[in-house]
Amino acid sequence: MNYETGRATDVNPSSVETRDDFARFLSGVLADFRSEGAAEWENGTLDRFLDGLLAVAEARLVDASTQDQEQASWRLFAELIQGATGYE
Repeated sequence: MNYETGRATDVNPSSVETRDDFARFLSGVLADFRSEGAAEWENGTLDRFLDGLLAVAEARLVDASTQDQEQASWRLFAELIQGATGYE
């Protein structure tokens, strides 16, 4: 499938609560990257991924409270990683 501007990983971070969940999430993201992500992700290189991660980290999430955005959690880390793969 072709994407006009690329895609983010399709691994869902919503169930990430613990460090083990985060590790499973990262394993899924890596598997997605190795299967088709390198060609399909918006940010499929380290340089672009880190640029996307910076942009996502600086952005404010529309549907999250300020406290949720400032409180570090395994889910927040997973959401940042997911966002970084596709943030333009």
